[in-house]
Amino acid sequence: MKLKKPLLMICTLALVAVLAACGSKDTQGDSSASGTANNDTTSTELSGSVLAVGSTALQPLVEQAAQKFMAESQYSKIQVQVQGGGSGTGLTQVAGGQADIGNSDVFAEEKLKDEAKDLVDHQVAVVAMAAVTNPDVGVDNLTKQQLVDIFTGKVTNWKEVGGKDEKIVIVNRPASSGTRKTFEKYALGTSTEDLKGSIQEESSGTVKKIVSESPGAIGYLALSYLDDKVKVVKYEGVEATVENVASGKYPVWAYEHMYTKGEPKPEVKAFLDYIASDAVQSGDVVELGYIPVSKMEVKRDVDGNISK
Repeated sequence: MKLKKPLLMICTLALVAVLAACGSKDTQGDSSASGTANNDTTSTELSGSVLAVGSTALQPLVEQAAQKFMAESQYSKIQVQVQGGGSGTGLTQVAGGQADIGNSDVFAEEKLKDEAKDLVDHQVAVVAMAAVTNPDVGVDNLTKQQLVDIFTGKVTNWKEVGGKDEKIVIVNRPASSGTRKTFEKYALGTSTEDLKGSIQEESSGTVKKIVSESPGAIGYLALSYLDDKVKVVKYEGVEATVENVASGKYPVWAYEHMYTKGEPKPEVKAFLDYIASDAVQSGDVVELGYIPVSKMEVKRDVDGNISK
């Protein structure tokens, strides 16, 4: 018996050692598996391309955000391409699958019929529109009725609204333009026909250039395009400022939408999340003359109704 106890203890210790070794091996196996998973995450880093098409009023923000997004190391394998063409074009292309994102100044329901139900709305900012004139026309305020009379051709000379004796030249946007839709809906309260002799341009940048260089010209632009090359006209005596828009005092504004068809694929979602981030919302959005949705004191639905 005295010989068996030591032998039993030796066997027991040997068994413990074996189990400990197995446990160590299992732990190493788990660690290795964990390392493989981490490597897999790195190897499946997001890549691909994103095409955003549509609103030229939103274009400056999307372009600037895209450049910064692609410069981020974790998104360096994603290529983002941004094109204009107007809100109608953006909505049509995203609904048809030709674009990943349809940028729009208007709700999809205002431009599309059955296709709108398949689109997911990502509201990224608020944009305000203002009437702008050539700096020499001599007018700094227009009423709603005066704007209606100008854009319907009832008033054709600036002297009729307190300005110089100079012919009015209208620089308008095409029917597909969300900027035009917003301006007509909230500034004029009515749709207008394209008048003979008026100029029609798709790009907000081109509109600004023509208005700034053409005697007697009037057009309308998003706040993000305004500078001292054009004269910004007050609407019913109210200036188009961020404060006036946010409070609801200035009515000519709309949400900026980035629509996707269904839920976005991972690389598109990453870009949309980036634009919605605090860094972009408090930085680029404000810097470029837009208003973060979170700063609005009022809301607007698809029918244009305002609520607190």
